[in-house]
Amino acid sequence: MNIDYAALTDLYQITMAQGYFDHGMGTTQACFHMYFRNYPFKGGYAIACGLDQLAELVESYRFTDEDIEYLRGLKAPAGGSLFHDDFLSYLADFRLSVDIDAVHEGTPVFPNEPLVRVVGPILECQLIETPLLNCVNFETLVATKAARVCQAAETPVAEFGLRRAQGAAGGVWASRAAVVGGCASTSNVLAGRLFDIPVSGTHAHSWVMSFPDELTAFRAYAKSFPNNCILLVDTYDVEQGVKNAITVGLEMRERGERLMGIRIDSGDLTWLSKMARRMLDEAGLDDCGIVLSNDLDEYTIRSIRQEGVNAMSWGVGTKLACAYDQPTLGGVYKLSCTRPEGSGEWVDHIKISESIQKLTTPGVLDVRRYYDESGRIAGDMVFDTNADVNADEVIVDPYDGLRRKKLAGKRYETLLKPLARGGRCVLEADARSAMAARERTRAGLETLDETQKRLLNPHTYPVGLERGLFDRRSALVSKMRGFA
Repeated sequence: MNIDYAALTDLYQITMAQGYFDHGMGTTQACFHMYFRNYPFKGGYAIACGLDQLAELVESYRFTDEDIEYLRGLKAPAGGSLFHDDFLSYLADFRLSVDIDAVHEGTPVFPNEPLVRVVGPILECQLIETPLLNCVNFETLVATKAARVCQAAETPVAEFGLRRAQGAAGGVWASRAAVVGGCASTSNVLAGRLFDIPVSGTHAHSWVMSFPDELTAFRAYAKSFPNNCILLVDTYDVEQGVKNAITVGLEMRERGERLMGIRIDSGDLTWLSKMARRMLDEAGLDDCGIVLSNDLDEYTIRSIRQEGVNAMSWGVGTKLACAYDQPTLGGVYKLSCTRPEGSGEWVDHIKISESIQKLTTPGVLDVRRYYDESGRIAGDMVFDTNADVNADEVIVDPYDGLRRKKLAGKRYETLLKPLARGGRCVLEADARSAMAARERTRAGLETLDETQKRLLNPHTYPVGLERGLFDRRSALVSKMRGFA
């Protein structure tokens, strides 16, 4: 999509960039990490998403002539121009040179472990913070919601939340994220074209209302779409709607065609779908499926299924595309170390704050994911790529070190993969494909224990610090607090 990512930022990113420029710090090497602190939807996992858009950001990041002129016109509160000409000339020719590593889309991820690592000149790292967070926060949230909905549904889920989504761009990326999370299709035609993902849809109540009667409307639709006929039966009365659908379904059968299904979009979906199933079966249309929609989420779907309904598929809109019950993931982007130009050593940095949950971790970080003998994931270890790794134990409690987990000897993989080198995207096509990411989601969720996938009160997955990194951070906290 054609988005001006350079201008899609908070003003303080650009004011800090000018400050770095003015004080000769712009080329100081820095390392930042993006992560989130709490499980979304009070669940047991999140699904990483937004990395394709991050790759797009890297490829297209430029300050346009219009951007420069706009910044030139901004005034400081006390008077005068906010930005000076030397800095604006620098921005006019600016190109990214950062290295970015990130987990692949569709990977199950957990709180307090890096999803993205950015290394490069601190000025550049700072400029891309806001659009990076915008990409990854929103799409990870929607992909996670989609995974939960699809887990509850077990049969295909179609996403159709565009009309309720947060604007055009939000709707497009939400549709892609929903497919990454497991949805079989989207109603969003633009998303289908841009991302090569399946699209689906039939007709609305207005189709039925525009004809003299429901039966005429159904017959007309079947004539126009004999190979994609799903009839919406609740415009007036569901029972009569099903009867009319049966009439059309039998007529289609005589022509060698098939009524694929009916859709119910209001009322008591359990009661109505059971009634419809009996009527369809008694008429000999046992191959006609039932699609359910109407403000669904994972909890409603689970309840309907527990009451014995076997839907062919589900349509989920508002509560999926808008991540209705949690408006934001709350991911953050934090500086962890710097390396002055000409120096070979990284200098640790830490944010302590008055809230212990906001304590950051120093170093150039990555994640090891360990697996047990059954192929299930056993625990994640955050470690510093520039330090020796002690894999004997992971400090699971990041604050007082009391909880520990033994992971020595287990098979593991490292999660962060190259996304950009020297400001150029290096992701291969498979790593950017929404459909490939959907398969990674499916495979990744199979590595979770069932207790971690519970919708309510899931088991907490162990994520912790490598022992040496924990000790180093503890020492740095003591130093910054004046205790050492």
